[in-house]
Amino acid sequence: MNRDIKKHAMRLILLFGVVSLLGDIIYEGARSVNGPYLATLGAGAAAVGLIAGIGEFAGYGIRLLSGLAADRMRAYWVFTFAGYGLLISVPLMAFSGTWEVAAVFVVCERLGKALRSPAKDTILSQAASRVGRGFGFGLHEAMDQIGAIAGPLIFAAVFAFREDYSFGYSLFWAPFALLMLMLLFARRQAPDTRVFEQEAPHNDNGNSLTRVFWIYTVFSALAVVGFANFSVIAFHLKTRNVITDAQIPMLYALAMGVDAAAALVVGRLYDKRGLKVLLLIPLLSAPIPFMAFTENAALVFSAMALWGVVMAVHETIMRAAIADLTSIKKRGTGYGIFNTSYGVFLFLGSSIMGMLYEINPMWIGAFTLVAEAASLLVFLVLTRSVKRGA
Repeated sequence: MNRDIKKHAMRLILLFGVVSLLGDIIYEGARSVNGPYLATLGAGAAAVGLIAGIGEFAGYGIRLLSGLAADRMRAYWVFTFAGYGLLISVPLMAFSGTWEVAAVFVVCERLGKALRSPAKDTILSQAASRVGRGFGFGLHEAMDQIGAIAGPLIFAAVFAFREDYSFGYSLFWAPFALLMLMLLFARRQAPDTRVFEQEAPHNDNGNSLTRVFWIYTVFSALAVVGFANFSVIAFHLKTRNVITDAQIPMLYALAMGVDAAAALVVGRLYDKRGLKVLLLIPLLSAPIPFMAFTENAALVFSAMALWGVVMAVHETIMRAAIADLTSIKKRGTGYGIFNTSYGVFLFLGSSIMGMLYEINPMWIGAFTLVAEAASLLVFLVLTRSVKRGA
């Protein structure tokens, strides 16, 4: 019986991997060119940074409400469907004629991420409990990033023939339709995912969230505020003519490829070493702006490889850890609170970096060093609290 449940759980993880693969083809393809596209429509660096920040805030901040609602209503599948449905904003980008209209679509796409993420991650965490959460989220992230590679390459192929952003965005109607069909199939396979997980005795804390959870949330917020946003990096690459427009989505695809490969490794490391693996985030985030905001293409490519590893830790371990730090009863709430904090600081970081860029790009490096140093101090508190079992 346990073996059958494990197979069933693995099947659901793979199905969600395919859904996320298609989703990433759509929104990562768009994110790889949103910065340059906004620039062609007349937006400045501060506006691009602000739009990226608002979008990320919508994508993370509103998860508090969606997570609470999903827990209260036990409507995890409903929120998952609603969130993925808003991916329709990406092909609609083809009809935006001004940067203001494009900005609305960018934010709507991120809003969809906010609606689905706590619910989807709760479903995935329950299935992953049967195979190891680090491995489960790592496998999901690796599949996810296949789409994240394919999406930017679609734009790179479009630009190889003609620089037509509208045509590129319109190509995403097909994967959007296929995604919704696959999601319906996944829902039919596992309408009730509670069968996958039995609450562990040490985690049976009812409606409470532990002190470690809150320290972990603070650490994550400080770590992400200093993480360079790709839209600002892409704006720099275009306006300084560091690489061509066609190479920018290819660069993003490179980062996503590194992310995919690293996700499986860091996922396994998490299952063996626990939260210690999070130390990679501040250590690898710190040098990125000093390399990315230069006019040396080799340094930029190296920076994006580091960026991909950091993203793998963000998307794999950060999500897996929340499941280990929260009760099943508060899982959606835990993801919502965590992601709200994450989104607020991602918004602050992106906005500040956009403004600092207009003064001097190297100020971004100084800002990152301060933020990541602060996260390291909180990480020390976190590890001590874990040892004490707080």
